[in-house]
Amino acid sequence: MEHEERGARVAADYEIRIKGRVGDSVLQLFEGLTATTEPVETVLYGPIPDQETLHELLGKLQSLGLEVTEFRRLPGEDFDAGPRQRPRP
Repeated sequence: MEHEERGARVAADYEIRIKGRVGDSVLQLFEGLTATTEPVETVLYGPIPDQETLHELLGKLQSLGLEVTEFRRLPGEDFDAGPRQRPRP
């Protein structure tokens, strides 16, 4: 996997919780992310490959008037530093 200089690479899986139920036609705009609809919110999750894509996603959410209630990076591999390793005893 390629790495960019100065931490511009943020590739990881994210979870985005949006207030309310988002319709299928809007969810299609979030290609590459998986969506689930819960009683009071919609959850998008999946990989965001870099900082540019992250900013584009945030802009898209804002331009659609969607209220983000939670945005978090899911635990897992840190692509900047490689797989996490346990400290040696």
